[in-house]
Amino acid sequence: MIKGQGWINQKKYGCLKHKWLRGYSDLKSLYGSLQPEIFKYPVANFLRFDAVAKFAVISIALALFDAKISYAQGVKQDIDILGTNSHGAQETNLAYFTDYIVNGRTLSRGNLFIYTLPSSFLAEAAIHFGLTGKLLYLGFPGNAQTASLKYALNMLKTEPQRTVLLVNASSTKADCLVLQKTK
Repeated sequence: MIKGQGWINQKKYGCLKHKWLRGYSDLKSLYGSLQPEIFKYPVANFLRFDAVAKFAVISIALALFDAKISYAQGVKQDIDILGTNSHGAQETNLAYFTDYIVNGRTLSRGNLFIYTLPSSFLAEAAIHFGLTGKLLYLGFPGNAQTASLKYALNMLKTEPQRTVLLVNASSTKADCLVLQKTK
């Protein structure tokens, strides 16, 4: 069952159950305006995140808010987080390599390196929201959104976990579903 949904693109963001559809001008000001109602406390190093991680974390915060799942600093929750997108970490890997070339093939910035794994955006979210369940990046050929949804629903059927976040994030948009097992 879909308990909540949060989404964001380059111009708008929203929530399913709250029936929000709102515009914004830039991610930095949006992030600030979502505190403390959506983001209960500041996300460590948010401004250093790559675009995928920024969009993902915002969509997750909106989805948790929509699903009425609260979180607090230092409090852990046994919630799984599954993520997908169409290109893995290809964009970030290219940015990291380009930075390496520009800097004379001797070094590149560490804050770019952190996001060269496709699961990095999920890890940032799990750290901030205190999610201690499974963390898994799913890469599927073709329609990753449909295949990852089937995977998440199958997890809810076959495992004792009661809540799964399913995140589809890119450098221009993100969508997060909160899926919960019905009793």
